[in-house]
Amino acid sequence: MARVGFKMKLHEGRAAEYRARHNVIWPELSSLLKDVGISNYSIFLDEDTHWLFGVMDVEDQEALDHLPDSPIMKKWWAYMADIMDTNADHSPVSISLKEVFFLA
Repeated sequence: MARVGFKMKLHEGRAAEYRARHNVIWPELSSLLKDVGISNYSIFLDEDTHWLFGVMDVEDQEALDHLPDSPIMKKWWAYMADIMDTNADHSPVSISLKEVFFLA
């Protein structure tokens, strides 16, 4: 099991909308994430800078790498594209972070 950390940028003033959309995350997206082996997935917001920080446990890195091929994932990205920094394909601009400390 690997722990994966990353950051993304939320547009200013969109925190409430980001929370609202995640509070009713689509069941098919939730199932997809679990089916590819993602667990203990959290996203935190730095309200001063609008940076989002995500951390999750991943069973299979290869399965995670294929997640962008899923139509449900692409649909979610398009749905979220108006409130965060995205790439041309609507995927969020996501910057990988290196873990430097972990206390079990």
